[in-house]
Amino acid sequence: MTLGQLSAFVLVARLGSVTDAARAMGVSEPAVSQALAALRNHHGDKLIVRTGGGMTLTPGGSRLLPIASQMVALGADADAAVREANGRAERLQVAVTSTLAEFVANPLLEAFGARSGLPVDASAGLARTAEMPVLVGSRLADAALGPRLDGGLASVPVFRCALVAVAAPRARYRGSPAKWPWLVGPSGADPDSDTAQLLQRLGVPDSEISVFPNQTAAWSAAASGKGVSVAIEHLVAPQVRRGELAVVPTPATPATQCWHLSTLPPDRLSTAAAALRHFLTTPAAMQVMRSPGAGVPPSRFRPPVYVTIWS
Repeated sequence: MTLGQLSAFVLVARLGSVTDAARAMGVSEPAVSQALAALRNHHGDKLIVRTGGGMTLTPGGSRLLPIASQMVALGADADAAVREANGRAERLQVAVTSTLAEFVANPLLEAFGARSGLPVDASAGLARTAEMPVLVGSRLADAALGPRLDGGLASVPVFRCALVAVAAPRARYRGSPAKWPWLVGPSGADPDSDTAQLLQRLGVPDSEISVFPNQTAAWSAAASGKGVSVAIEHLVAPQVRRGELAVVPTPATPATQCWHLSTLPPDRLSTAAAALRHFLTTPAAMQVMRSPGAGVPPSRFRPPVYVTIWS
C-alpha cells in the first residue's frame, strides 16, 4: 500500500469518477485504475464500486476513506518536514482555473517568489471547480485560486472583476443571446465556472457553444467574426483598446466576479501557503492581477499533483 494508491482512492471516492481523479492527478485513467486495483488486492475488498448512481463505497471503503485522507495529508506533512530539514525550498502547489492559469498564475507566483523572501518552489496547475476543495482538503494542493469554495476551507476574496461578452467590432449580434454562437475557453466546459453559469443565465444551449484549448484562441476566433466570447473585462482590455474586439451588451453582463484564495484553516496552513495568503492582500499582488502581462498557455503548467506520487 502506497501513498499514491491512497491518493487515487481518495480522489475517486470524493470526485466520484476515475476520469475526474485522473485529470486532477495529471495521470492516465489506467494509472488510477491500476492504483485502485493494487489497493483492493492489498485489503481484499473492492472498496469502491460502480453503480447506476455513480461510485459507491463498500463498508470497508467507507471506513478506509477518512483514514486514507489523513494518511495522504500526513504524507504531505512528512515531505515538507524532510525538505525543511534538508534546507530545500518548501513546495507550494496552487490549483487554479483555466483562465487564471493562462493569464495570471505564472506572473503572480513569480512576483510572490521575488517578494516573499522565502525559499519556495511554487507551481500552479489546472483544476475544475468541483476538484479544488478535494485537492486542498486532501493536501494534494496547498491552495486554490478561483471561485469561493466551501467544504471547511478558509476562502477569502482577493480580487473583484467583471465578465463581459466580446466579439469582432464590426459584428452585429441582435435578438436573444441564446441563439448566438459562443466561443469559450476550457472554463466553458466546467459546469461550476462563472463562464458556464453566465451562459446558463443567458439560456445558451450546448449546441451553440464551442470550447477552445485556451481563452486566447477563443478570443482570436471571436475577433475573426466567428462568434461571441466571454472575457474577464480587465484581461481583454488590451484587445478592446487595439480595436480587435468590442464589448457586446447582453442582459447578464457585465457580471461581477470575485477571485478567492482557498486554503486549509489558518491553524493548519503551511508557511508558504500562509505567506501567499498575506501576499495576495498587498498592492503588488493587486497590480499583477490587474495587469498580469502576456501570461502563458495552460499547457505550460503542470497539474497540482505530480506523477511522482506514484513512486
